[in-house]
Amino acid sequence: MDEPLRISDDMAAVRDRHRRAADELIRDEELRLYIDGEWIESDSEKRLEIVNPTTDTPLASAPAANAADVERAVTAAWRGFESWGEYDPSERQRTLGRIADRIEANAERLARIDVLDNGKPITEARTDVELVADHFRYFSGVLRSLEGKTVPGGDGQHVETLREPYGVVAGIIPWNFPLLMATWKLAPALAAGNAIVLKPAEETPLSVVELLHLAGDLLPDGTVNVIMGYGPEAGRALVQHDRIGKVAFTGAVETGKGVMKDAADNITDLTLELGGKSPIVVFPDADIGTAVDVATEAMFFNCGECCCAGTRLFVHEDVYDRFTSAFVAAAESLTIGDPLSESTDLGPEITHTQRNRTEHYISLAEDAGAEVLTGGPATDRRLEAGYFVEPTVIESVPHESRVVQEEIFGPVEVLFEWSEYDDMIDRANDIDFGLAAGIVTEDLEDAHRAARDMEAGNIWVNQYNTFPAGQPFGGYKQSGMGRETARETLEAYTRTKTINFNLERS
Repeated sequence: MDEPLRISDDMAAVRDRHRRAADELIRDEELRLYIDGEWIESDSEKRLEIVNPTTDTPLASAPAANAADVERAVTAAWRGFESWGEYDPSERQRTLGRIADRIEANAERLARIDVLDNGKPITEARTDVELVADHFRYFSGVLRSLEGKTVPGGDGQHVETLREPYGVVAGIIPWNFPLLMATWKLAPALAAGNAIVLKPAEETPLSVVELLHLAGDLLPDGTVNVIMGYGPEAGRALVQHDRIGKVAFTGAVETGKGVMKDAADNITDLTLELGGKSPIVVFPDADIGTAVDVATEAMFFNCGECCCAGTRLFVHEDVYDRFTSAFVAAAESLTIGDPLSESTDLGPEITHTQRNRTEHYISLAEDAGAEVLTGGPATDRRLEAGYFVEPTVIESVPHESRVVQEEIFGPVEVLFEWSEYDDMIDRANDIDFGLAAGIVTEDLEDAHRAARDMEAGNIWVNQYNTFPAGQPFGGYKQSGMGRETARETLEAYTRTKTINFNLERS
């Protein structure tokens, strides 16, 4: 890089700021499970350490739940379902609205906890919490539209359908959006009348725990249960449980495949939101400023730890040089450092392992002949304690290389130049994933054409990473199945029951 890295603060000040924030925000450094409306100890004697990725220091510890804990949580959830099932739709609606009220009243607290736990910039964490409240409000409203129908039958027959909850469902969430991903499971599950057992990622349970401290009293005991723990023990026991009616999982593709196999034993219904390797296409008529803004948001939001991150950037040859120069300058202008600072654009990656993984992919790109235009490992000594990687832009990479084909989950963008539309679309779709894509153009016809031709579940035009409640979210191909955050999500948390009356014998 020609310019020095922009750092938001020195590490000594960062450590002090985070230590004081942790003292203020974390209620208990030894977390417990939330089962049947109570905070209880785990049956397991094992605990997992929750580490602040900015400072590489411990924040708290949590129980590593086992199969016995899962059994207790599922049993409690069935009792909770019986109580929650007595609430009519208007009562469920009011309850979810009150949960949203509590979230909004404590929004800054929840956002700062996610910053400590996850490392995302405070400005992004606040947006997450706004969406959390909005999704609870959305599902509180749309639940009143959940209804059956009358089906035309033969003479003397009356056919009607009902939508009924599964009873107890499971939600397993990742670490990149701890509270928001929990809400994507909690809000529709509760709106549909289910109880739920939720397993947060072992790295980031703190904001979910705080939500239950703030709003758990609004629900009947057992309606929501939270177990911490590792996937192979707690997560797998939850997926394999024969009294779980549905599993909603967000995470890596390989883990999702394991979830499918485990759910198959009981024919458990699934929603899977998995990985991505999303293309962004810049057309020759695109406004360069808009294109740079879209690409920057698509790639560097949440430090690239986003399943729909726009990690493959296809730029038309007519604007390639101008765009690349402006985009590299934009990447180099981003401030990296303390995520509690208002000026920070990129915080750390979630773990030391994830940082090493990102750096490994950059090395693989270089080995494949790529040119790193900017970025790489964060070498400034003031950041050495945290898990930082600089915003990185790479070009001249073979499209079949691992850095292009595999999900990195870090701030690494790969540039491609295109001239022929059909060839560009072929390359954009030449991937195992199909979660999202972005298009930047002033031509509405080009936008519609490209959106139709792209094999992805979510297409953004002249924008990226907007998630209004009601907009279905989910992928094609190995990016998963099912849709979240929308009206159809509510139906996915229910089953159809058909009743056929013989009126002539009634």
